[in-house]
Amino acid sequence: MKAFNVWLRRQDGASQVRLEAIENAEWLINRLSASFVFKTCEPLYERPDSTECTFRIAHNSQLSGPRLERLLAGIHEVRLLREPDPTAPASNANN
Repeated sequence: MKAFNVWLRRQDGASQVRLEAIENAEWLINRLSASFVFKTCEPLYERPDSTECTFRIAHNSQLSGPRLERLLAGIHEVRLLREPDPTAPASNANN
């Protein structure tokens, strides 16, 4: 399988995962499920105006946000990118 981008953002006790193509999302969910990381996640949401899809994985005592990041970073097919927190103040690069 070719490498693909995975954008990750932590929010409200979960991680939102965004990636290109439903096939990549299904493959990644199966890969994480096989590693017994989780057994369920919120349903996949396909964006109607794009090839991207998203899903959320709830954090728990066995799967924290940092641990999920480490697991994703260890998968060769995944190019992990972190999305900025939309509620964080924007930095001013001109100062």
